Amino acid sequence: MSFLINLIRNLLGSIIALVDFVTRPSKQKRSLAAQQQVESELKSMALYQFFACPFCIKTRRALHRLNLPIQTRNATKGSDYRVELEQQGGKTQVPCLRITEQGKDIWMYESGEIINYLEQRFGAVV
Repeated sequence: MSFLINLIRNLLGSIIALVDFVTRPSKQKRSLAAQQQVESELKSMALYQFFACPFCIKTRRALHRLNLPIQTRNATKGSDYRVELEQQGGKTQVPCLRITEQGKDIWMYESGEIINYLEQRFGAVV
């Protein structure tokens, strides 16, 4: 029974991922210097995620819209990133944004919180 549930979950997740790919918003525009500064700051971040997770897709969609090429780490079963997420972050919930600042790691777990943080830090200045 759990095999069937996982199959359905993965199928639906893949469909959501396909729809996301087809309907992606345009990327935020920045000057070359501004984009290089953003990318420099992003080196201290990583997104732990699953490909077909709807909340991960929502978060990746925001990353695309904000033009934030953050490193993504697949935290599927058996992955070193899953072990890292559980041992260092405290749980295997995804999406999880790992932010390293001043030698300390911040583990942000909720998609809405992650997106709000990224929009505030890197969003367009109007």
